[in-house]
Amino acid sequence: MSFYTYMLRCNDGSYYIGHTEDLDVRLAQHQRGTLPGYTHTRRPVELVWCEAFATRYEALAAERQIKGWSRAKKEALIAGDWARISELARNRQVENRPSTSSGRTV
Repeated sequence: MSFYTYMLRCNDGSYYIGHTEDLDVRLAQHQRGTLPGYTHTRRPVELVWCEAFATRYEALAAERQIKGWSRAKKEALIAGDWARISELARNRQVENRPSTSSGRTV
């Protein structure tokens, strides 16, 4: 059995990331609006990316990781642009480094 992490583009242009063991059923649920939550009022939705994993744990870990990404990084994933994903990851690491200076001049 496979588990899937997937990304939907909602009608308002936002992205939704989820995981499931049956992608076709889950997509139909999102389209019909039978799932309460984020996509319910943002239909129709379009599947823009998915990946299969061997375990639910791996699929959930991927979902959590991608949910934390910037919009630019999610769009690079959709495009399959691994160089851009790597570049965006490096830039974020630089931005999040703590300052080594007190800001005072001597």
